[in-house]
Amino acid sequence: MDFKYGNPTPEIVFDAKNLSGKPIEKIERKIMDLNMIFKDKGASETMDQNQIVYEVDCYFPVENDTEGGLFFGITRIKPGKVGDEYFMTKGHFHSNRDRGEFYWGLEGEGQLLLMDEKRRARTEVIKKGSVHYIPGYIAHRVVNTGDTELSFGACWPSDAGHDYASIEEKGFSIRIVQKNGEQHIIKE
Repeated sequence: MDFKYGNPTPEIVFDAKNLSGKPIEKIERKIMDLNMIFKDKGASETMDQNQIVYEVDCYFPVENDTEGGLFFGITRIKPGKVGDEYFMTKGHFHSNRDRGEFYWGLEGEGQLLLMDEKRRARTEVIKKGSVHYIPGYIAHRVVNTGDTELSFGACWPSDAGHDYASIEEKGFSIRIVQKNGEQHIIKE
């Protein structure tokens, strides 16, 4: 039987914190890149704008927009808060809205925020060993609610794309904050 396959997979190694090998792409998101997502703009503007909030290591074995291809990554969110709101990822819908994604917890603890296009939202605890299926048409964001770094793996279709603009414009309909030493979900 004859079949077509891509180039041999280079040696890629991952653990609870890092994805390494060639060709891994590394992305950093700093306070200056995320000011628009936090509710307390005054607090974010007084912080060190170069402080890293989260980092992503990505492996892109196929070209972007390859139908049937998959991408793989590990995200590490630092512990911290802007005002009373925990550090979090930007959050996004997929540009091709019907594309799903998997997340799995590697280390630390936090919350996965899920929101549909009608702005109905819910959360799931993300921690070491947890697995999360994010269906198409659902925006997603991860919040580090712990005192240590939160890391999680992700696998998504190479033709999913990222629509960050919708979230930047309207935000999520829920936020997770700390008040009196306890986590609270705030509805917007």
